[in-house]
Amino acid sequence: MKKWLLILLCGLLVITGCSFGGQEKQQPDGGEYTLYFCRRDLSSAAGEGALQAETVHLPDLEGAAASEVAAALVHKLMENPENGELKSAIPSGTLLLSLQLDGTRAAVDLSAPYGTLSGVALTLADQAIALTLTQLPEILTVKITVYGRDLLYRNRQLFSGRDVRLAPEGDVVTRVDALLYFLDGEGALVAEPRTLELYEGDTQVSAVVRAMEHGPEGKGLSAVLPEGFRVKSVWLEEAVCYANLSSGHLETLEEAADLQRAIDAIAASLCSLESVEEVRFLVDGDFAESYGTADISNAYTD
Repeated sequence: MKKWLLILLCGLLVITGCSFGGQEKQQPDGGEYTLYFCRRDLSSAAGEGALQAETVHLPDLEGAAASEVAAALVHKLMENPENGELKSAIPSGTLLLSLQLDGTRAAVDLSAPYGTLSGVALTLADQAIALTLTQLPEILTVKITVYGRDLLYRNRQLFSGRDVRLAPEGDVVTRVDALLYFLDGEGALVAEPRTLELYEGDTQVSAVVRAMEHGPEGKGLSAVLPEGFRVKSVWLEEAVCYANLSSGHLETLEEAADLQRAIDAIAASLCSLESVEEVRFLVDGDFAESYGTADISNAYTD
């Protein structure tokens, strides 16, 4: 029992189709949507993933507003899936109190039963909702509350479809050493040496960015990326690393967010890889002078 719980927490769910490789989200075709449900027998899920996708056809939603589609998808997540080996990750009796879009962020407010979740069950429920909603091109991040309040025992309150890349232990393809830059107690950038695991389909640069988004492991360090900050895609061409940012994400960030320090930390972390000699930032796929308050006009070099 303890073994599979540890596997679930440290690396269980393989999510394909993430945007690190430069792919953009596609508009769901012909009223078809993907819902994510939980396996009924989690003890046997270590090699296959605790969350499984199921496709549903909802033609009545064609042409509907994004908020209406999102609400309908959350309601479908609360129902029993067609596959009898799956179940809803959302507790029975949970009600959707509201769902509002603020820019590219979906704010989902649920009733009391959702607040009874903790540990692995809460992680799976949060991830099922985030994965389902972020398939919509209008939604990049998801915030889930209970009666308007955050669940304070979570380690984060804002989710994207790739916040947690969990994978079976046996799927580790290789490892890479890197220096990841985070904040110390005085607000200065300091390097944290890390050995990152790469899974099938990963690249070294995508592993660095994902680790930066998850935050530091060492005591006395804190995350440098503002909550909700995401790198849309990242790739390497002949020792030049391109990090593509989304202008839509700016709408979800607080005005006081230190974007320059976040950009500097990502660039320094990527440049710590032996394969990277230079880092260039893009916005929506194009070179730009700035990203919010951050200057990204010049290339970063190691």
